[in-house]
Amino acid sequence: MFIKKYNRLRNFPILLVILVIFITGCSNKAKEQDNTADKDQSKVVTFSMTGDIGDLNPHTYFPNEFFSQAMVYESLVYYGKGGEIQPWLAESWDISKDGKEYVFHLRKDVEFSDGSKFNAAIVKKNFDTILDNRKQHEWVELINQIKNTEALDEYTFKLTLHNSYYPTLQELTYIRPLRFVGEAAFPDSQDTFKDGLKSQIGTGPWVLSEYKKNEFAVFTRNERYWGTKPKVDKVVVKVITDGESRVLAFEKNELDFIFGNGVISQDSFQFLKDSGKYETKLSEPTATRTLLFNTNKEATKDHKVRLALNYAFNKQAVIDNIFYGMEKKADTLFPPVLEHTKIDINPYDYDVAKAEQLLDEAGWKKVEGKPFREKDGKELQLEFLFNSTDNIQKSIAEFVQGDYRKLGIDIRLTSQETNTFWTTAFQGNYDILFTSTWAVPFDPHSYLASITTDSENGGPDYTALLGLPEKKEIDEKIKKVLLTTDEKERKMLYTDILSTLHDRAVYLPISYQSNVAVYHKNISGLDFLPQEAEVPLTTIDVE
Repeated sequence: MFIKKYNRLRNFPILLVILVIFITGCSNKAKEQDNTADKDQSKVVTFSMTGDIGDLNPHTYFPNEFFSQAMVYESLVYYGKGGEIQPWLAESWDISKDGKEYVFHLRKDVEFSDGSKFNAAIVKKNFDTILDNRKQHEWVELINQIKNTEALDEYTFKLTLHNSYYPTLQELTYIRPLRFVGEAAFPDSQDTFKDGLKSQIGTGPWVLSEYKKNEFAVFTRNERYWGTKPKVDKVVVKVITDGESRVLAFEKNELDFIFGNGVISQDSFQFLKDSGKYETKLSEPTATRTLLFNTNKEATKDHKVRLALNYAFNKQAVIDNIFYGMEKKADTLFPPVLEHTKIDINPYDYDVAKAEQLLDEAGWKKVEGKPFREKDGKELQLEFLFNSTDNIQKSIAEFVQGDYRKLGIDIRLTSQETNTFWTTAFQGNYDILFTSTWAVPFDPHSYLASITTDSENGGPDYTALLGLPEKKEIDEKIKKVLLTTDEKERKMLYTDILSTLHDRAVYLPISYQSNVAVYHKNISGLDFLPQEAEVPLTTIDVE
């Protein structure tokens, strides 16, 4: 009896320890469950893009994506609805009477994501590293016009120009390159273009928190953000290069929304819309889908051949069969709703007989028993370059191939992924290039300015138009229109420039493109922003 009691008492401490461990374990498990519950309560949205976000450097270009740069970095002023220039990192500004001096009064409540101050000194430092690489950025005419930068005091920054340049504020809204990184982001050389960033430190509403190249990027809300904070806690961006794969991922709830231009085919958009399961939106027209003809190539340097290609393109068939009537036919290089872009021209209406006549006159004759026209024993073969990740470009390219074949033109399709595509485009290794204008705030002035420079970060148009006899004259007029202070003269010059480009038939406008949005019914706040490339991640919410 005593022995049994002793054994029970001897085992009591052991039992007590086990009980404490059990209770503690339950408590820890409960805490873990609470933490998991807290994590589950965080709001996360997932969408996809066709390519990698790049190294998130606002002072460089490819492979950086506009939308991701805009998530992390901000500008002095913002391009608002209807083209209104709104205060942003600068709360106000003064412009001298001669239009050559801009004094910006900076916000005093802004910090970079690492807690460092945003002030005039860091604004000047960012401007100066950009200006040290002017050649890389000269497609932005403002870069060429900047004479001097000054930090007048801690929160006052002054920009002095060589000339009065009317689009100054507009170009300061661009997503790149005139945006700001924190001091700790600068490389030891201080050259952000050549040596990149040490880290991605911006003032924007998002911070890159996880990244796997060519697979995904995770952004978390910047809790130091000075403005209205995003409604969701985290954004996951998946890389999905194929449009159909993107649709399947969306249908399986792996994506919360689809957003952008060319990210899915119009056929897929219509299918998702007609299903009634999802919300869909189509933006107002933004830019112009267009084909660009290389005036340096044997066939397309001929004005009559370019005219024939314009007359032979059945735009209405593309609108009806590929766009389901959702986009409007384009006859001018820029949407006529933009300032200075409404011009009176004779459009190149679909006219196969006219196209055949022009090809005959150019010496490209049909040969009995052969499918393609010939000139001096050589077939009329044109290389058509398009972006393989853009689903709409692929559909139109295949349509063009079939339609032009009826005229005796052999269209060889070349599809390349984004980075390779642009390298080939800038090298001029094509006859026909699928491209588009840049939308606001770039159109029309910056797009036209890029025609005058061979900057590899502008557009391929400079090289493509070198074969035009009028190229020098066009360039001079573009440079003049950007500097004139006479509104009447400005309007006259824009009309002259755009009319000449139309008459020379170097572009084949197809339609005025729009962004699409498809999202699940638990998503709200997904609206289109003034800049086409921006994704509305600060207003979006998920239930």
